[in-house]
Amino acid sequence: MKFKHALSLVFIVIATVATAQNSNVLKARTAYMSAAFAEARELGEKAYKSIPSKDTRKNLRLKGEMASLTGDCFRYQEMYRPANDWYERAIQLEYFNHVPEVYLYSGDMLRMMGENEKAKDMYEEYMKLVPESDLAKAGMESIKMNESFVESKTRHVIENEVELNTESFDMASVVGDRKGVKIYFGSSRDGGVGGEESSRTGDTQMDLWVSDLDKKGNWTKPYLVKESDEGTINTPDAEGTVCFDDRFKKMFFTRCPVMKKQNLGCEIWMSEAANKTEWKEPVELTTLRPHDSVSVGHPATMDGKFLVFVSDQEGGYGGKDLWYSTYDRKGDTWSAPKNMGPEINTAGNELFPTFGLNGDLIFSTDGRPGMGGLDLFRAARVGEDNKWENPTNLGTPLNSTSNDYALTEIDDRNGYLTSERKSVNGEYNVDIFSYNIPPFLYTLKMDIHEFGDPGRKIEDVRITVKGENPGETWEGYSNAQGAIFWDIRPIEDPTFGNRFVNENATYTISISGDPELYYEQPETQTITTMGLDYPQDFVVAMNLIPQRPIRLPEVRYPLNKWELLIDEEADVPFNSEDSLMYVLKMLEDNPKLVIQLNSHTDSRGSGPRNEKLATNRARRCYKFLVEEKGVDPRRIVPVGKGESSPRKIYKKGDVYSVVPPQENNADFDEWEEIILTERYINQYRATDKAMFERLHQYNRRTDAEILSLDFDPETAPAADTKYLKYVPY
Repeated sequence: MKFKHALSLVFIVIATVATAQNSNVLKARTAYMSAAFAEARELGEKAYKSIPSKDTRKNLRLKGEMASLTGDCFRYQEMYRPANDWYERAIQLEYFNHVPEVYLYSGDMLRMMGENEKAKDMYEEYMKLVPESDLAKAGMESIKMNESFVESKTRHVIENEVELNTESFDMASVVGDRKGVKIYFGSSRDGGVGGEESSRTGDTQMDLWVSDLDKKGNWTKPYLVKESDEGTINTPDAEGTVCFDDRFKKMFFTRCPVMKKQNLGCEIWMSEAANKTEWKEPVELTTLRPHDSVSVGHPATMDGKFLVFVSDQEGGYGGKDLWYSTYDRKGDTWSAPKNMGPEINTAGNELFPTFGLNGDLIFSTDGRPGMGGLDLFRAARVGEDNKWENPTNLGTPLNSTSNDYALTEIDDRNGYLTSERKSVNGEYNVDIFSYNIPPFLYTLKMDIHEFGDPGRKIEDVRITVKGENPGETWEGYSNAQGAIFWDIRPIEDPTFGNRFVNENATYTISISGDPELYYEQPETQTITTMGLDYPQDFVVAMNLIPQRPIRLPEVRYPLNKWELLIDEEADVPFNSEDSLMYVLKMLEDNPKLVIQLNSHTDSRGSGPRNEKLATNRARRCYKFLVEEKGVDPRRIVPVGKGESSPRKIYKKGDVYSVVPPQENNADFDEWEEIILTERYINQYRATDKAMFERLHQYNRRTDAEILSLDFDPETAPAADTKYLKYVPY
């Protein structure tokens, strides 16, 4: 794969059968064994064409071998489509009888191109030949998991860092200073020291480059790592994959010697800082390589004393594994490498380790189920020991159907990774990408209405939202629907970002209306996003108390009685006890509220008699709330109004309603206000007895008005005990 050979970290072990029959075959094999894939694929293609198509066993096998070899070369260079085309040729030539892996690799290529059904067929064919293959099982499991990965997509936003990338390989970026304003990465772009074309990739050799973050937050034009007078970091060899200790005083990097016609192993080197920008002559960490045929690379460290790296040395679990070594300060030596074990390593390749901010181990592997190719995994650190467990796939979009690796965390929300995902032009490039986790979107909608009447919305109410952090306060005014909505700030705040409601924050909401129409609202409401790990739409209803009687839910009475009436068959069904429960909640929600309950009669009967009847109705409500529901008696004053305050209702055509029409209703102007005087009701006395009784019933009711909003249980005077007694009637 490109990333492996760009840094010469493909450690090929290939069995070959010597032959003198065809010089093209020999040349192709030799180039392939030395990892000169750009050259080998051309030679393999040439050899394939030169082999006679006669139906002989030997010719078919050679032709199949060259098809497989050419497919491998394309595969290592991330050219999925031509790689699969050559594997299909090898399969047609039945080369799977000699190398079953042509099925496996064809499945991998198809899966990385998103052709999962075809990939599944290839894996199934391979498993007929190699039933216990962990790699094929991982590929099959990946196909099953792919859909769930897409459905459970994470919130990461991925962007190509165009300032850092070229058409060449640009990869494995890490932060290179305490302030986080320098980024180091490997690149095969023009202008480097390793200018000779790589026979492995067809590109120039990799070098280490640096870019600085300018004041506007943009990366400057990259330049080669600066060396002191006695330092040589970039050479004609290939350098890449770099890491630093926690003080940025030591730099570890991979160097892969280049020698024509040879596949030399890679090495890990260490350089000390000469100053803030330059590096001294590096030294090789020779103890990490048991012998010259072993390759090591991709170093990662948190503190410069514990080093994780990639190697193909004996004692692994297949492919390339993650190993580690510890530094002995007294002896100035690194310990013999130890394998990180089956908790981390698989039969596939584990590559590009890094450490998360919390000490977790982040790496890429093609040996576990994933999206395709190399996927990023995260293993949790166990205690303070150098042990990690339970590698978990980081999901999409961090992972794609192509190779994804070398993830570096900058903070809890931002970081970088390298990906070979398809670009907008349809090409598969090796590029550096940034990721960002945007904050959850929390919205706030206010619903402002009159106290006791949620349907009566209030316009032009000032709403003030105050956060706990200094300066995090804003306000607005309700519209004709009594509403206002906040989500994204029109201009991003440099301190609080582009959200009004932020994560892990608490806000206090207060409202104030026209003081001539509404009492001051002393109560506030609070919303909080503390601990919320999901988006939420907050809807907050608040009310203002009008300076006029409050229309309660219907509290009605039978003719000439004060018992609480229930009528589920009425035009507007009501239950008077349930309506008084609304009063109870109103008092509970507003602990400083003191109200007066006004009860009324219809116009039939004498005035003095109706005043006594109304008084008993008011006291019935009082007794219900005080004696049965435990309300402080000092917060309610029951008053009998008799027949002196006929009710206002609304009429449209032949329809009467006790509910006021809303101004925003289309038919608002069609409703007429009616005062239910005795004269008005009597028009139905002879013609519509039911309407006559119904309108009288509307007048037999209880409503409320505000007496004060400053009740203090410590100083309030005692309630009048007579309110608990009915007057003679």
